[in-house]
Amino acid sequence: MQNETIKIDSTGNPAALGLLGFGMTTVLLNVHNAGFVPISSMILAMGIFYGGIAQVIAGIMEWKKGNTFACTAFISYGFFWLTFVGLLVLPKIGWWDAIPESGNTLGVYLSMWGLFTLVMYVGTFRLNKALQFVFGSLTILFILLACAEFSGNEMIGKIAGYEGIICGLSAVYAGLAQVLNEVYGKVIWPLGVVTKD
Repeated sequence: MQNETIKIDSTGNPAALGLLGFGMTTVLLNVHNAGFVPISSMILAMGIFYGGIAQVIAGIMEWKKGNTFACTAFISYGFFWLTFVGLLVLPKIGWWDAIPESGNTLGVYLSMWGLFTLVMYVGTFRLNKALQFVFGSLTILFILLACAEFSGNEMIGKIAGYEGIICGLSAVYAGLAQVLNEVYGKVIWPLGVVTKD
């Protein structure tokens, strides 16, 4: 009989990075959607580097830890941000035609992300309450944004902006809670842990 060595995972928790990358970028975009600031390079840069690349890195780290849910979420939403910025920037640099002003193109795009998020939300029922709120509010955000695109109703878009700020701040809370709880070795900011059967 051979001696088996037990490998202990001593790597850090990448979920905090992923949640903060998602949350802070979501807040900034929805500050625009709510009508407080125009779209600018500040929002686009956050979408590429923190919402996009940082989340993809966090997702790869979660894959290494064997966390399929977090891997799928962070890599998917990281590429959501990269594709979203691409939709805005590629026409400006002449690489592709602009999204038609009339039609349902962006509405369909947002609806697909809403459907994906709804299924991921179901997965959070086995996780913590903080993630349930993040994914539940994100599902509502995608629905509102898709409705705004399909209807052309600016008021729905503004409502989505306010709801998106709340969604983004909830992700920031969940990310910072994981950092603080780990640093202090006790619950500083509760996440509402769900007990698994």
